[in-house]
Order: sequence, then structure tokens, then C-alpha cells
Amino acid sequence: MIDSAFTFSIERTAFDEDYRPADHTRVTTNFANLARGERRQENLRNTLRMIDNRFNSLAAWDNPRGDRYSVELDIISVEMNIDVRDNRDSFPLIEILQARIFDKQTGERIEGVVGNNFSSYVRDYDFSVLLLDYAKKHPNAGVPAGFGDLHGSLFKLFLSSDAYRDNFSKPPVICLSVSSTKTYYRTGNEHPLLGLEYQNDEPSPTDAYFAKMGMKVRYFMPKHSVAPFAFYHIGDLLRDYTNLELASTISTMETFQKIYRPEIYNANSVAAEQYRPSLKCQDYSLTRIVYDREERSRLAVEQGKFAEERFIKPYQALLAQLSTIAAH
Repeated sequence: MIDSAFTFSIERTAFDEDYRPADHTRVTTNFANLARGERRQENLRNTLRMIDNRFNSLAAWDNPRGDRYSVELDIISVEMNIDVRDNRDSFPLIEILQARIFDKQTGERIEGVVGNNFSSYVRDYDFSVLLLDYAKKHPNAGVPAGFGDLHGSLFKLFLSSDAYRDNFSKPPVICLSVSSTKTYYRTGNEHPLLGLEYQNDEPSPTDAYFAKMGMKVRYFMPKHSVAPFAFYHIGDLLRDYTNLELASTISTMETFQKIYRPEIYNANSVAAEQYRPSLKCQDYSLTRIVYDREERSRLAVEQGKFAEERFIKPYQALLAQLSTIAAH
């Protein structure tokens, strides 16, 4: 079997005010970007405080002072180990976050959602190298044939691995920003924690990309949020996760999005029934947390080229076989 050439190993790193990114961490990743520069510790401390405050606002039952819970985050770094004809190599495949909820009242630690943020060098390659090159040669032609097949195959392989099953009890939920190229419409459905549900007019490129990973999407705007989020999931989002689990991903990812996309998620007005997100919106507030958006965009290209040189090209034939098998 072609997939027997690949195994996975997992490393955990606490995301706290003392966090420093590992050498193999993508520096454009939400949590890594915050942990750089002169204000790194202040950034981290304020971010963690925002997450805790938002979690307690969502988990308000039996929580009269709004301080019962604290969210603890682990960065899950997944390395792909490659064993081909006595040649052993490894590549930093993805990084996600796992949340735990600390109940100060009972002293209990409760497992939260795994996933949340999603960091991938191969995705950088797909969107910042492969897709850009294709667009230059074929303007207005959409995406190349098989776009996202390799990344989807690798992700599914990880989810079916012993490494995933040994470490996580439920499938991941990835919570991302909605697309600024699509319009979203309220459906009339409302969940007690996830809030108002939206649908979009057509799938975004990110929706299609995550579908290759075996993930469906639903859009919800939680109570006291100002815009919907895209929740990528496997199975039944509303039935498979508890309210505390859902609160862990909402509080974590809303905090990151307020920092990175304040035009959408820290806007001063709430999304209407028909909503078109815009990064050109000027009516928004800034957090006290600093990051460099221009550097983030530039580094995505550099990181995509790193994946191309270290992983895509050296194992091109092997990866092509994997993509072909998964696509059928």
C-alpha cells in the first residue's frame, strides 16, 4: 500500500504567555504571529484574556461572576514521516489547536475541540504558489484540475492514523473567517450557542478545498458576535459536540479573527440578514494586539515555496499516486 510509506508523529506545545514558536512552525500562523516582536508577551497575555472572557460570556449558566472557566490551548504539531526504500525523511505537515476547559469551581479539566486554527505548508503551496502560477498562465480559468487533491489526501490519511486515534476522541472542527467574495444569507435557524445560521450563495474556494479534506461547512454567527464564522466539520456539528466544546472553538477563533480581520469581526455593526464581508470596511475597532498583515501575506509565498522544495518536488511521484488513489 502506498500509504504505508507515511506515518505521523505529534508534538504538543502549550500556547501560553511564555510560548515561542518552534523552528518548523509557519510564522504566518495565528498563534505564531502573535508571539514575535517586542510586545510578544503582552500580545499573548491579552489574547488569552480575550479568549477566557469570551468563553465565560458564552458559558454563562451557573457562572454569575463570569469567571468560572479558563481555556487552555495546546498547539498540535503534526509531522509526516516518510519511509521509502530505506530513505527516511520527515516534513512538518500541519498544526492545529486543542482546547481544554479548566473549571475553577470543580477543579476539573474538560476536553474541548481539536482543530480550531488550521496551519499547513502544503496549503500555502497550493494557494500561494500553484494557484498563482496557474492564474498567470490561465486568467479567469478558475483552479487547476485536481486542485486540493493532494492536501485532502494527506489530511484524511492523518485522521485515519493511529497517531490521531491515540490522541483525540472526536473529529476536528476548523473555524475560519467567511469569504469576502461571497454573500451570506440568514436561514432562520438558530442554535443556543452557535447562534444564527447563514448560508452562502455558492461555495467559496476554501469551502471546495476543505471538501477535498472530507469536511462540510456550516456558517453561524454566535450571540454577541458581529459576523458569521465558517465551521468546517465531519459528521454532525450540532449533535456531536457539547456546548462547552463549541464555546471553546468560538472563543478561541473569534479572538484570533478580531485581531487579524477586525474589519469583519471587530466591526461596529452587526451582519445583516444578507451579508457581504469586506476587508475594506472602515467602521471597525482595533484590539490592543499588534501584528503585521503585509509580512503575513509575503511570508505565505515563501512558506509555499519551502513546501515545494522540501516536500512536493522530492516526493512528486509518490504523492501523485496518493492523490490518485484518494480521488477515486
